[in-house]
Amino acid sequence: MNKLSVLLFGIFATVSFSAAFASYNVTFLNTTVILNSTNSSAKVVEILSLFISNSSISQYESARGAYNLTLSHWQTLIGSPLITEHILNPHGSIHNFAFLPGPVVPASGGGSATMTMSYSVSNVTTVTEIAPRKFEYVFNSTVFNFQHTASGQELPRGVRLNIIVPDGAHIVSIYPLPDYPQTSVLGTYANATVFSWYTEEPLSSFSFSYTLTESLQAEVLGYFGGLYSRHRSALYAAAVLVIALFVAYIYFKYIIRQ
Repeated sequence: MNKLSVLLFGIFATVSFSAAFASYNVTFLNTTVILNSTNSSAKVVEILSLFISNSSISQYESARGAYNLTLSHWQTLIGSPLITEHILNPHGSIHNFAFLPGPVVPASGGGSATMTMSYSVSNVTTVTEIAPRKFEYVFNSTVFNFQHTASGQELPRGVRLNIIVPDGAHIVSIYPLPDYPQTSVLGTYANATVFSWYTEEPLSSFSFSYTLTESLQAEVLGYFGGLYSRHRSALYAAAVLVIALFVAYIYFKYIIRQ
């Protein structure tokens, strides 16, 4: 066992041993899902607000300064089920994961800190072209990984879910109605891009869909981009052939005739 492994083992053992005497409390979780405007993926940012007792601050700081501690190590240290990814693709893994435990800010009886997770998830929406340059995006509620109850998943107390749609999105359906924003007098969400739920909403019947109309420029670029992807090998071969013919022309015209 190398020195780094011994050091990590020692830190984790110390953390695990002293966890019984530590006091941590996740006071709030803010989960934000940023939907992509061109495909079915999403960027997720989760921010946990944490209260740490005076007796646990040094332990937290030691773990924060350690390298290569995994999310499971932090789950063991904090002892909260909220320290996990709450948006998961059931048919694939997340990517571009980053976890950042923030510094301790002194507070009465201890201190507070924020812990930030960010990652990307595929297949968060299902995309269907319903008219020329018009696409419907339907949120895939199976990606939720919140508190499970007898009637399905729900947002626990102290948890806020935010969904951010691209500019220009037109909401087709939404249930349950978000706590923010309120609908207009016409019952629509014109120009709204951020939708939030934070009152212990049930998620078992969650639905969210919207439409986006692609600009003519984006359609043209997408067409030629797709054309290039489908015929990349042929285009490479054609380019090589053109260069070879040009070199042959120069060779016979200026070298052979000398």
